[in-house]
Amino acid sequence: MMTGINTLHVPYRGSAPALTDLIGGQVQLMFDSTPASIGYIRAGTLRLLAVTTSSRSEALPDVPSLGDFLPGFESSTWYGLGAPRSTPVHVIEKLNREISIALVDPKIKARLHDLGGSALVDSPDNFGKLIADETEKWAKVVKFSGAKPD
Repeated sequence: MMTGINTLHVPYRGSAPALTDLIGGQVQLMFDSTPASIGYIRAGTLRLLAVTTSSRSEALPDVPSLGDFLPGFESSTWYGLGAPRSTPVHVIEKLNREISIALVDPKIKARLHDLGGSALVDSPDNFGKLIADETEKWAKVVKFSGAKPD
């Protein structure tokens, strides 16, 4: 959308079969999460052109961000923990506190870094805002693409 480049989306059932076809030369390019492909990148089987995060990856500092070439571009894979809306506030606060403690543990941080990831330790309210912002951002992309649910 931001570049005007026309590509063909090939829907795969996960990273593994897509990576197999990329390595085998059946497809020429792939956007994938770093943890799924970092082993192939480090082994030299795949050539990483750029990361799609807003800044360079700590795990791959020599690799540019797409934002270096395309200002404003950002696409990140993120994971979070949700709970039913009826969950008591004190339970949410305790879960957030304990998970936040775990995510700053040096062993966990090192493991995430080894996989090419990082932890975003934040409040439940800010996580809700992230979800809302991402939903709005990607809704524009879906609308632009003309994609329709099957």
